Amino acid sequence: MTRIVTLGALAGHFGRDVERGVSKAVGIIEAARREGVDLLVFPDACIGGYIGDLRHPDPAELPPALSPDGPELAAIIRAAGTMTVCIGYTEADGDQRYNTAVCVSGDGILGTHRKVHQPAGESMAYSAGDAFRAFDTPVGRIGMLIDYDKTFPESARTLALDGARILAALSAWPASVTDRAARLPADRQARLFDLYDCARAAENQVFVVSSNQTGVMGTLRFLGQAKVVGPGGEILSTTRSKGGLAAVSVDVDAEIARARRVLNHLDELRPDTYSPARSSQAQVGTPDLS
Repeated sequence: MTRIVTLGALAGHFGRDVERGVSKAVGIIEAARREGVDLLVFPDACIGGYIGDLRHPDPAELPPALSPDGPELAAIIRAAGTMTVCIGYTEADGDQRYNTAVCVSGDGILGTHRKVHQPAGESMAYSAGDAFRAFDTPVGRIGMLIDYDKTFPESARTLALDGARILAALSAWPASVTDRAARLPADRQARLFDLYDCARAAENQVFVVSSNQTGVMGTLRFLGQAKVVGPGGEILSTTRSKGGLAAVSVDVDAEIARARRVLNHLDELRPDTYSPARSSQAQVGTPDLS
């Protein structure tokens, strides 16, 4: 049975002002609903912003840590209604702070992901998550990644093996901090950002809905480049380096089935051959010439 859903990835700027960030997010959700969007993926750190320096984050300038039961997410849940919405914030859990993504609908929180992989000095600002888990939503089974997580193939593969059909990749991904190009599209991080999105989709034969911050936070200049990538690794819609919404209407199950019709990567895995210890035993022997 055909089921068409509209997948949307947002590129936009969200700063430190929590109240303003929530209000802006609610307005974007309402506009997306009018446009028929079923899944809307916001960037990482929309509510309260991201850190301003990757290498040496200032403890006095960290994003405010919020409760998942607080009024901020409650407002997003009310606005979501029948839509599925993924959004990022800094989560407070006792004395720990996490870079967290939540997926919600009007029914409440459907799934949560705490960022696992931490680049540069991010561990000075956040504790690390320890798991990747997929979950069911009105648009299908979803897994979430937060920016640097998608650099590691194992992250997306774990979610795909857990049944994820859509990967929501929420990012606050900046241009290079050591060798920044004059133009964002020419920056090496811009190339890597697109490469990872397409590779994670193609190798797992799933959809990737990839959002990102735009603008500037402290010393960081964000790339934008929100996009929806199909299960063959093709970019179906993109904002490029500008703010806006990349959206496409697709039959998720039909497109994934088509991609996997002849070559089904998940079915054809050979985990028995991937152990480093096993590989080290496969050495070329020296012939006995005696």
